[in-house]
Amino acid sequence: MELRKEYVNELSRLMKQNDKIFVLDSDLAGAGGTKALYSEFPDRCIDVGIAEANMCCIATGLAASGFVPFIHSFAPFATRRIYDQIAVSISYSEQNVKIVGFDPGVHTTYNGGTHMCFEDIASLRALCNVTVLDIVDGVQLRKALPAIVAHPGAMYIRFVRKQTEELFDDSYEFRLGKADLLERGKDITIVASGTSLFDAKKAAETLKAEGISVELIGIHTVKPLDEEAIVASAKKTGAVLTVENHSIHGGLYSAVCETLSARCPTLCDAVAVRDKLTQVGSLEDLKRDYGLTAEDIVTRARALLAQK
Repeated sequence: MELRKEYVNELSRLMKQNDKIFVLDSDLAGAGGTKALYSEFPDRCIDVGIAEANMCCIATGLAASGFVPFIHSFAPFATRRIYDQIAVSISYSEQNVKIVGFDPGVHTTYNGGTHMCFEDIASLRALCNVTVLDIVDGVQLRKALPAIVAHPGAMYIRFVRKQTEELFDDSYEFRLGKADLLERGKDITIVASGTSLFDAKKAAETLKAEGISVELIGIHTVKPLDEEAIVASAKKTGAVLTVENHSIHGGLYSAVCETLSARCPTLCDAVAVRDKLTQVGSLEDLKRDYGLTAEDIVTRARALLAQK
């Protein structure tokens, strides 16, 4: 099932239980999949039109009145376009607004460079009172939503609308702020967030076939980062490679390096976008052009190990 369908199904279930939840869109309810909620909850769904800043401010008013509003758009429009409103109305005012950004990074594909966003995590991670989530699959999203609703503060949640591939099964347990230890190893730590986990897992399998023991850590909560898990793994392996569908500046790599530089200085590198402009293309072509493939992860892991 597509992530947007998993999202709407679970949000519908939660809205039936909690009449404080509101849904807001900026003329993209069809694209985001939330349109079905408008028939089910007509009094708690608002389409503001192509006016993202207004959507943010309406949501802030709802939050100040005790409601739990979710605002939705493509990642650049949910973050970059309304950054000042988020900073002042949500962060500074300490309001409980959930910001959902669809199709981050290379997953914008044919929607084009103007819709592509490599800096959303960096920008919102820099704000006070904003928790940042990078979701990998539908199972994780479904398990995360109750915790997202229950969390008493602002959150940014990024995920891919139409993805159907799954990493986890129904036995998965989501813990806000806690990393997922997917594989234990002793030679190198690979830390990946969001959909980059799929390629990180493939890369780990390739490296294991070469006799390299990989510790694979999945990060869904980029802020606050599970520092204890990162430090414990770095102490064991002595080499950390981060993998993310985001700029190398200000995202997962930055968060991990900030933690390790203060608590456990460790050899580090990153598979991330390195100061390249956005463009149009297929997912496979874009991942190759930006150096985000499983093969790129393997290459950088080998190079990092060679420095130990």
